[in-house]
Amino acid sequence: MIQGISSRYSLAEAASIARIVLEDVFQVHRKPESVFVSEWTTAQTDDLQQIIRRLEAGEPVQYVVGTADFFGLVFQVNPAVLIPRQETEELVAWVLEHLRNLNTDNHVSLLDIGLGSGCIGITLKKKFPALQLFGLEKSADALSVATRNAQNILGTSANFQFLQGDILETSGWQAFSALDVIVSNPPYIPLSEKELMPEHVLAHEPALALFVSDGDPLVFYRTIADFALEKLRPGGVLFFECNEFNAAKVAALLSEKGFQDVVLKKDISGSDRMVRALTRRRNNCNAD
Repeated sequence: MIQGISSRYSLAEAASIARIVLEDVFQVHRKPESVFVSEWTTAQTDDLQQIIRRLEAGEPVQYVVGTADFFGLVFQVNPAVLIPRQETEELVAWVLEHLRNLNTDNHVSLLDIGLGSGCIGITLKKKFPALQLFGLEKSADALSVATRNAQNILGTSANFQFLQGDILETSGWQAFSALDVIVSNPPYIPLSEKELMPEHVLAHEPALALFVSDGDPLVFYRTIADFALEKLRPGGVLFFECNEFNAAKVAALLSEKGFQDVVLKKDISGSDRMVRALTRRRNNCNAD
C-alpha cells in the first residue's frame, strides 16, 4: 500500500496514511509493511484499491476514511466541512483553560459560530460538561455533520442547540439570548491568497469555510465582534482563530470597538493565530 501512494507523498507521509487507513477502515493494527494483501478477501482488496486510487488523486485521507482525530476525539468529516487542524486544537485548549478558571456555579453558555464539523464546540462541551452549547452554521450539509458528531460524541440526550444561519444576516441575531463565551474560526483567507493554498485543500475542502473577499477580509471578525457586543454578558469573552497575516488587524479592530484585555496568542509554530477579548464588566473594571 505504501508503494501505491508514495508517488504523491513522502515515504514517512505514505506510511502514516497507510496506518490510518488500515486501522480506521480495516481494523488492522500492524505496521503497514507487515500487511499482506494476499491474505485479504476479494472485497477487502477491492476496497483497498479504491482507497489507494482516491489517495493517489490527492483526496485527503480524512475524507477517504470519513473521520478525523481532534483533541483525542473522533469526528466524522466529509467534503462539506473543513478537516480539523492542530492550530484549532490550540484554540480549544485556550478556551477550555478559560472555562476551567471561571469561578461560578452557574451554567456557562457558549456559541460556536461557523460550526463546520462541530469540533470546537463539541470538544469544549465534552471536556466541560456543564457548558450550554449553541452553534450556528450556514451550510445545511455541514450542520448535518456537526449534529451527527454531537450525537455520537456527547450522546443523543446531550443538551445542545445547533441552528442554520448566516452570522452576516443580522436579522437572525434575535434567535440568541445572552451568552458568556463566543468562539469562532471564520473564513479568513482572502481570495488573492488562493494560489498559496495546497492543491489538495483547494480541490477538496469547502471554499465557503475558507475564503473571503479581498475587498473586506475582516468582514466576519467585524460582524461577529458587533454581535458579541450585543449578546455577550458583561465580562463575557470572545475567542477567534485568525489568519497569521491579519491577526494583528483583528486584535486592533477589537480594541477599537471597546473590548477589554485584547490578547494576541501565537500557535505552536510561532505564528499569531488566536485572539481573545473581553467585554466590559458592569463596574467597568477589567477582567482578571
